[in-house]
Amino acid sequence: MNPHRYSCVRAAQRPLFQGKLEEGEWAKAAWTSEFVDIEGDVQPLPRHRTRVKMMWDEDFWYIACEMEEPHLWATLTEHDSVIFQDNDFEVFVDPDGDGLNYFEYEVNALGTDWDLRLDKPYRDGGRAMSDWEIPGRIVTVTLDGTLNDPSDIDGGWVVELALPWSAFEEFAGAPCPPRPRDAWRVNFSRVEWDLEVVDGKYRKVEGKPEYNWVWTPQHQINMHAPEHWGFVEFQP
Repeated sequence: MNPHRYSCVRAAQRPLFQGKLEEGEWAKAAWTSEFVDIEGDVQPLPRHRTRVKMMWDEDFWYIACEMEEPHLWATLTEHDSVIFQDNDFEVFVDPDGDGLNYFEYEVNALGTDWDLRLDKPYRDGGRAMSDWEIPGRIVTVTLDGTLNDPSDIDGGWVVELALPWSAFEEFAGAPCPPRPRDAWRVNFSRVEWDLEVVDGKYRKVEGKPEYNWVWTPQHQINMHAPEHWGFVEFQP
């Protein structure tokens, strides 16, 4: 299966971050295809829908993710925690597509995030550098339901991001902001854990691995294979 491609339209104005992705400026942006299992067709389709919209302007790359979720849950509150220990949404970016000096961003339903840079994939001895930061980022989480409350069934959550181009510039190896028609290697991931209710609270089911649902399949349980990421083309 070839990597997916997405046409990222230019925003005439900054979208309102209110969780309403069919309204206002967001209505101009198309949805990606729905996420699949990280291994692709060899595994069943995810049980909850995940999809993304994107736009851009001279200052920011705008990303919005809509996630169906009947059990809203998050625990981590400290910036640069290992956010995928909770259910999360993740962004992977390699601007020049060389598989080196790429970026990762993760956020949970509390809005707690982790931004990091890798010099090369872990398989090649790469290391995660959490001291890399995205100053000026805008992060909004909108919940359809009640967080950490097992007594009801929730609808899901929406993450909206504005990532400034200036954060990528030093290590991108590509113009920031991108030139019209430039294409960056990009992928998105959603980590989902099986939960149980113990003493009225959610808890991860011990011994059960996480699910990894992605935009473009990696054909392995490893997001750090940039050669399998998709392409986002920035339109004039």
